[in-house]
Amino acid sequence: MREYQVCSNCVMDTSDSKIVFDEKGICDHCHNYYENIVPNWHPDEIGAQELKQIVEKIKKDGNGKEYDCIIGLSGGVDSSYLAYYAVRKLGLRPLFFSCDTGWNLNVAVENVKKIVTGLQQPLYEEIVDLEEMRDLQLAFFKSQVPYQDLPQDHVIFASLYNYAAKHGIKYVLTGGNNSTECVREPNEWVYNNDVKMIKDIHKKYGKIKLKTLPMCGMFKYRLYYRYFKGMKVIKPLDLIPYTKKDAIETLQREFGWEPYANKHFESVFTRFYEGYWLVKKFGYDKRRAHFSSLILTKQLGRDDALDILKNPPYDEKTAMEDMEYISAKLGVSKEEFLEIMSGENKTYKDYKNSAGMINLAIKIAHIVGMEKRQYR
Repeated sequence: MREYQVCSNCVMDTSDSKIVFDEKGICDHCHNYYENIVPNWHPDEIGAQELKQIVEKIKKDGNGKEYDCIIGLSGGVDSSYLAYYAVRKLGLRPLFFSCDTGWNLNVAVENVKKIVTGLQQPLYEEIVDLEEMRDLQLAFFKSQVPYQDLPQDHVIFASLYNYAAKHGIKYVLTGGNNSTECVREPNEWVYNNDVKMIKDIHKKYGKIKLKTLPMCGMFKYRLYYRYFKGMKVIKPLDLIPYTKKDAIETLQREFGWEPYANKHFESVFTRFYEGYWLVKKFGYDKRRAHFSSLILTKQLGRDDALDILKNPPYDEKTAMEDMEYISAKLGVSKEEFLEIMSGENKTYKDYKNSAGMINLAIKIAHIVGMEKRQYR
């Protein structure tokens, strides 16, 4: 077994089985940041000029329309700040879009309300079939793979892009950014948007047909929507000075927005999956990637991150309460859920998948400069 090691520069460790360290103990995630991301990232005058041109095009194409772009709004810091910046600073007229998968915490719901009310922009909320959603999520737990948030992430992602394409909205603004996400979680922690695998897992473990649940595979998203529908995905936060601390302070001051304990903890399901299932069953702590991004962008000290990591993502009592809530909602007892959790760990390789095709698409994205983060 490989000897345990933590990067001497960030906090990524050998729970990423493919991590590579140099002679100084600095990992390849850090080298990728310094060599590939920093030289091509322009939250400066270059970015400002690029963003100005993009905004002018959005406004021109949206002239006479009810709204000129669409923003997926989760209530988290990135999407909330993007909404604020798009309206107040850029003068855009977005349609805010939220997807209810049945798991959002009240704080997330209230944050969305505060942003929408404060900015006085329209909100469309899509409520998915909760029975289908729960059936797919239970099937994923039974599959024993690490990435339990994939069904929910996929549905949220698919509903947004499908809606935009259906209603002719060409510009999708997302809160993705280098400032807080320059270190991508390893593939073994967080697998891709693979419809083939989703369908195979559901075929093996699901009980009802998925008749209405939104789906959007790689071909539809990367090719059909972009090249046939003319959809453009834009990340404005990469073109402006953006830090998590400043964003939170702005949102609190302007809207009374409330922060979450950890990144992505706006959902009960995600909180349990990231904070308990992934850590206890597989030994993967996504905070390592989140904190490493903040360390590299000088928003968090490494020693501070290591101190936080000494404690679990959230307390055992709350985790057990979440487990009972989730198991009941999925229609199984807590004992049945614990039995599922004790099963043999598996990965996407144990199911039909499109990994080869996805890897090729990502390699092309790296070559043409669409993706700079480390991927494996």
